[in-house]
Amino acid sequence: MAKVIALANQKGGVGKTTTAVNLGIGLAAEGKRVLLLDADAQGNLTDSLGFQEPDNLPVSLATMLQKCMAEESYDPQEGILQHHEGIDLMPGNIELSAVEVALVNTMSRETILRTYIDSLTDHYDYILIDCMPSMGMMTINALAAADSVIIPVQAHYLPAKGMTQLLHTIARVRRQINKKVGSGWGFAHNGGQPHQFCQGYFIRPAPRLWGQAAGISNGNPSFHSRGGNERSWKEHLCA
Repeated sequence: MAKVIALANQKGGVGKTTTAVNLGIGLAAEGKRVLLLDADAQGNLTDSLGFQEPDNLPVSLATMLQKCMAEESYDPQEGILQHHEGIDLMPGNIELSAVEVALVNTMSRETILRTYIDSLTDHYDYILIDCMPSMGMMTINALAAADSVIIPVQAHYLPAKGMTQLLHTIARVRRQINKKVGSGWGFAHNGGQPHQFCQGYFIRPAPRLWGQAAGISNGNPSFHSRGGNERSWKEHLCA
């Protein structure tokens, strides 16, 4: 049974796709079976892995979600691409924009992506979802399907403070749609030199949301260093 991890943040340019690629390839290097889902209509994850012009692909995540919405039969492995570094990819493209609009009038609209992912969990150890930079229906679907959430965020005041809105959304999804979704972990980086990216921080969730160690007091995030401790990184990201 695969562990499903959503990488989400309504702010763009914070490292969601970069984190998804590197985490996925890192897990594959340890012998794990990994599937990356490109749930962003921009198709940046697909492009980053060398599959250029994602809008011209015959089958994408949008194709599979449309079949789920229409309750058509499908092969769960259809359209999945293999990457030479040992990971699989379900590509995303501009058609996801139309799917997001169609989801509004679909029955069980928050769980369409989960329906598709449930058909794949026996084939993988980890499924990573690269979300759109928004809080639309595709992101809600990703949170509804996830076991845990990683929130990449720049270590600046305004982006970190804006992350609290996403933490509240995760809490609502947990109460109303997906009780299994774990605490949201914010991964803060300084947005500077590439070698400094790995010297990051985890922002602990607020106790009023999950009853865990304090990290946001009165809406203000605090940072807890996890740099230099490889084992704890793996425990927090993939345990």
